[in-house]
Amino acid sequence: MNQDTGPVTASGDEDDEISLLDLLQVVVENLRLLVLGPLAAGLVALGISFLIQPTYTATTVFMPPQQQQSGAALMMQSLGALGGLAGAATGLKNPNDQFVSFLKSDSVRDALIDRFALMTRYEAELKTDARQTLGGVTTVTSGKDGLITVVVEDPDRVFAAQLANGYVEEFGSLLNRMAVTEAQLRRVFFEKQLLDATEKYKKSEMALQDSGISASALKSSPEATIGAVATLQAQVNAQEIRLSSMRGYLAETAPEFKQAQTELAALRVQFAKLEKSNAGSSKGESEYLARYRDFKYYQTLFELFSKQFELAKLDEAREGAVIQILDIAQPPERKSKPKKAQLAVITALAVGFLLLLFVFVRNALRQAGSNLESREKLSRLSRAWSKAIGR
Repeated sequence: MNQDTGPVTASGDEDDEISLLDLLQVVVENLRLLVLGPLAAGLVALGISFLIQPTYTATTVFMPPQQQQSGAALMMQSLGALGGLAGAATGLKNPNDQFVSFLKSDSVRDALIDRFALMTRYEAELKTDARQTLGGVTTVTSGKDGLITVVVEDPDRVFAAQLANGYVEEFGSLLNRMAVTEAQLRRVFFEKQLLDATEKYKKSEMALQDSGISASALKSSPEATIGAVATLQAQVNAQEIRLSSMRGYLAETAPEFKQAQTELAALRVQFAKLEKSNAGSSKGESEYLARYRDFKYYQTLFELFSKQFELAKLDEAREGAVIQILDIAQPPERKSKPKKAQLAVITALAVGFLLLLFVFVRNALRQAGSNLESREKLSRLSRAWSKAIGR
């Protein structure tokens, strides 16, 4: 038993050694093909790379609009109920991912297509095709540093830079058409409120002038009492608007919402008491005081909304615009594609692998052809293949 085992093991090792030597022999016998073939393929790929139109890559990096601490924040805190109005208008979160989506939107791409005549440049029959081509040569990314990068590839180095910068410009135009920043939201909100308050303020002023001022009305000195009532009524109205707005982004069980309800209830109680204490007046005085109260009420709203509107405009102007370009795209000095050396090396390696595989398969078929049993197997395989392809 032991005597048989030794020779079998030695024979197995010898077969393995012979097998490896056979493989090495095959490689050596075809060394010229395995060396010259990949080399020739690499040189051909290198030559072809000179015929490929070069591609240039232009890059622009910019900082998108940032949510800032507005100059109106401190004043809003001092306005009591009215200060909460802006809270309804500033609930928008503005992550960079949203701006990246804006840059990839059809609005920006269509503007670029029209601006640079890209349908003609890309030979596109439909604007959809031009959008796809533009998207294929453009890469928009947002980094952890808060910066957005726009990369554009084009055979024309100057045009690549122009198109990359055009993205930023059209992005800015899009933002100007949309209220997306805090200051813009507040400006739009207070502008609407101011227009409404201005119209009502003018009407109340005209109504007060038409009422006439009698001696008894002058004796009543309504400025202090009625002015306080009107101011308090304006605060009640502002708090009601605030609560209505808070329902859009807070649950009624939220502490902030409950606190606002408590403040509104307290304002209403105070207003009812003050209004009741001022109810005893003659008919003439009552009419005058009512008009004076309306006048003071709308005057208070007009002043508050005017201040907030002006502050929002200042913040909006300070916000920029907003888009701060870190690196303006310049015409690239070197082409990015094709990379000739890389293309030649990859081609040579791929052809070398294929030739090596071809040499081994060819050698295996030759050895199989010299063996009767292997020849019979190859014959059956050939017949099965012919039958499979219908020959």
